[in-house]
Amino acid sequence: MRLVRSNRALAAIGFSVCRQEDCEESPRDGLVRVDSDGVLHVHPKRRAHPAEWAWAVAHAALHLGFGHVPAHKTVREQPDRFDLAARCVVVNRFLLGFPIGLTPADLPMSYPDGDEEQLAARWRRDGAGIPAVYERCGTAGDQPDQLLVPWDIWRGGAAPDWQLAFAHALTRTVSAAMDMAGGRRDSMRGGITPRRPWERALSWFVSSYPLLGGIAAGITIVADAELAHAHGISVAAVDPEAAEIYINPLRQFDDEEWRFVLAHEMLHAALRHGDRCGVRDPYLFNVACDYVINSWLVEMQVGVMPEGLLYDQELKDLSAEEVYDRLATDLRRHRRLATLRGKGVGDILGGPLGSPRDYVDLDEFYRRGLARGLDLHQRQERGYLPGGLVEDIRALSHPPLPWDAQLARWFDEFVPRPEPLRTYARPSRRQAATPDIPRAGRYFPPEEIARCTFGVVLDTSGSMDRTLLGKALGAIASYAEARDVPAARVVFCDAAPHDAGFVPVTEIAGRVRVHGRGGTILQPGVDVLHRAKDFPPGAPVLIITDGWCDVLRVRREHAYLIPQGASLPFTARGPVFRVR
Repeated sequence: MRLVRSNRALAAIGFSVCRQEDCEESPRDGLVRVDSDGVLHVHPKRRAHPAEWAWAVAHAALHLGFGHVPAHKTVREQPDRFDLAARCVVVNRFLLGFPIGLTPADLPMSYPDGDEEQLAARWRRDGAGIPAVYERCGTAGDQPDQLLVPWDIWRGGAAPDWQLAFAHALTRTVSAAMDMAGGRRDSMRGGITPRRPWERALSWFVSSYPLLGGIAAGITIVADAELAHAHGISVAAVDPEAAEIYINPLRQFDDEEWRFVLAHEMLHAALRHGDRCGVRDPYLFNVACDYVINSWLVEMQVGVMPEGLLYDQELKDLSAEEVYDRLATDLRRHRRLATLRGKGVGDILGGPLGSPRDYVDLDEFYRRGLARGLDLHQRQERGYLPGGLVEDIRALSHPPLPWDAQLARWFDEFVPRPEPLRTYARPSRRQAATPDIPRAGRYFPPEEIARCTFGVVLDTSGSMDRTLLGKALGAIASYAEARDVPAARVVFCDAAPHDAGFVPVTEIAGRVRVHGRGGTILQPGVDVLHRAKDFPPGAPVLIITDGWCDVLRVRREHAYLIPQGASLPFTARGPVFRVR
């Protein structure tokens, strides 16, 4: 009971425990049953580990908190077996992420989606009924662990609302946990320390602005006056890879102005403005992005724009690239403009000023945070969003094409499928059925078939992964067969090239024998295809390697297949497909 009561959300439900040996409601085989009076009837003689008892008591208390056994003064019909099983599934699924005690080993560790009503209705419609694994997920063995009884009139007053009490307590607990995680509370029970204005501004995004709430939850604010002075940060700067915003704490702004500043820097990071710069001037592109972001924030009425920031009403409907093109016409004048970091320097940093934070996939973090924030913002109708910002977020939400789809497009472009020609010199197969109607027959020109091939230069050194070889060769074979390619020219390379000649596409993945496991020198293999008189000059070449190879010079259309995370030791002139 101490383990359960230590959870403030469960303790707020206000349940009581019956341990009488002659209690008719106690389970025969299980540990505990709960009734709508808020009484947990526990087995008086069963022995179990304290953590197992804590899980069972929490399971029963959550039936009260979820409204499965609401208190009422009238006699009601008991729930059927579908409702009982569905409610236990929902409670057990909640306890997987809200652990109390020790989950019994005989219970499943995954449960179907859907609420109680959806699961019960689905099982009633299904001819098979309740799956056996979910049949006895309760805490009373083969008996129902939920009982509906009339509210005890001797207690007096209105029947309690267990569900409302649990919801309020859970909200208070989550709020306290967020305050503690944000450094605004010393402990779950401690008091709240005064927050600085930029901390209040960041907290406002998490609690009240869904569009940037997910980004704000993963951003760290570094408020260090010495660090800001050393790196020339006048107001703020952001490092997207470290997910850190560096601010100058000596600047005096109110909460609304800090909201504008933080939103400005978060949009720089989330929209990947540093990576979108390309070959443009980094500072000038930073200035162009500032104009666009500030215009959006003014339209959305997010905070108040501090004085001196870049804003031009005439540029409000343009993209960052379009604004850059306008600024580039007068570089000398526009280089004197100031970002939030200062005059002549951009507020998008190329590297962290402190130790970088470790994110598994930074692009996915920003993309998912903005996409979910946009959906929440629009679903809750929290305010107007500029069309340009929505378009940028939607563009980021579309993940890049997988490597095999990109490879299929490459085949479509450079390995043309032979198209049949129609000629009256060759009769149609249907001519015999209707000899009076002339029809043209179809045939494939021999020169077209000769053009539909490609070369494969395969790295067979000791460092090559056999899984990569299997995926790459399998994809090549399937796409080549789909394009009606009869054969491909295959060259194996390790210490020396091994020309396998033209190999039928159906044999590339399965029956081709890999020669040698020596060093990695691929240029001789490429030269074999260059010198081969029977290899068409317009046929493309696919080079499969792990990246540990020599510098290649390929004088025809070509592409590379390399593992995800690998890189080539030279600048590739053809497309590079990264096999996952």
